[in-house]
Amino acid sequence: MTGLGAEQLRTHAAEHLLRARDRSVTLTDAVDDDDLVRQHSPLMSPLVWDLAHVGNQEELWLVRDVGRREPVRADIDELYDAFKHARSTRPTLPLLGPAEARGYVREVRDKVLDVLDTASFDGNRLTRHAFAFGMVAQHEQQHDETMLATHQLRVGAPVLQAPEPPAPRAPLAAREVLVPAGEFTMGTSTEPWALDNERPAHPSYTDAFVIDAGCVTYGEYLRFVEAGGYDQARWWSAAGWRHVREAGLTGPKYLTRDGDRWLRTRFGSVEPVREDEPVTHVCFYEAEAYAAWAGKRLPTETEWEKAARFDPATGRSRRYPWGDDDPGTEHANLGQRHLRAAPAGAYPAGASPLGVQQLIGDVWEWTASDFLPYPGFQVFPYAEYSQVFFGPDYKVLRGGSFGTDQVACRGTFRNWDYPIRRQIFAGFRCARDARPDEVA
Repeated sequence: MTGLGAEQLRTHAAEHLLRARDRSVTLTDAVDDDDLVRQHSPLMSPLVWDLAHVGNQEELWLVRDVGRREPVRADIDELYDAFKHARSTRPTLPLLGPAEARGYVREVRDKVLDVLDTASFDGNRLTRHAFAFGMVAQHEQQHDETMLATHQLRVGAPVLQAPEPPAPRAPLAAREVLVPAGEFTMGTSTEPWALDNERPAHPSYTDAFVIDAGCVTYGEYLRFVEAGGYDQARWWSAAGWRHVREAGLTGPKYLTRDGDRWLRTRFGSVEPVREDEPVTHVCFYEAEAYAAWAGKRLPTETEWEKAARFDPATGRSRRYPWGDDDPGTEHANLGQRHLRAAPAGAYPAGASPLGVQQLIGDVWEWTASDFLPYPGFQVFPYAEYSQVFFGPDYKVLRGGSFGTDQVACRGTFRNWDYPIRRQIFAGFRCARDARPDEVA
């Protein structure tokens, strides 16, 4: 993208904005107006709030800031400020109704495309490489994934459809992969649309470690459940055990036991659990406990990124596990093309140089790390995107899910959430320290 001319940048930005909007429309048109304004869980906003919110952010950054145009609806800024109103209280606000919200986002988008037609991309940092347009496209896609999670929480008949993900090409060549000790370059200083928490690139060191070649599957995780893992404090951290007891957790979210089999509710359908599919909708504490039960641990964020990006043949860090090219359908399960994670081994073309598979897409992967700034971090363009979340309250997730769009997913992309969250499309893989005989 750094070598694109102005007209190519215009086309590139427009494609991402339009794809995000098409997805927003799909997710909101799939349900009736009653479903749009209903709060399906106190953890989530009504779908109609998300729709108007992405339009409001687009207006603030692209119409008013980049375009220097008159406001479309300055009177609603406070209603759609995510930091002023908790999700649980948003249904009580005088929100735009479905028809009004749809009209608003259309009007804003028309003005944005007009701004894009005449924008200069060689000015300040906000407009250089069309960053602000990329930031807004990423923001909308992030809310699209949030809306997809709301669809999973809603009660009712299925309303979303998608083909099944590909079947595994072959079994994983190895269950674990050794990652050698040494430095690698973590983060980025060159990715044009990378967000502030991904920056800057910096050297980072790891001792030798071993990481799972694939994510932990339902079949593997349910062995932990059936072995009484949720009833034994020894596998859990003190905070995790307290949460399990208080929340009454007995297994992954959306699963129920039916005699000798497990059933899963997925976007309105009830189906037998697929044992070869990555376990999804588990919180950090559950991932941490399973890893302890398996005699392993969760990888640190640094270990995860090294496994995903480091190429031992060249010593450089790639944009993605498979190389520097943008994700193709052969590389990863992204963008809501499918409505579930793919089985282990489904994307061999997306493997890292070391042979770790499905690091991008399928499920967000919990890491052991708190969400903290990199050395040399600088806020851009606003503190509320990353800085206010730094600290021990949030754990880092990496890699993206089947509901993450490629514009919001890179080898350097960082996600974060509370360790108790389960409504997100999150799973994990395990790691362990390398034994002396493995590195000799």
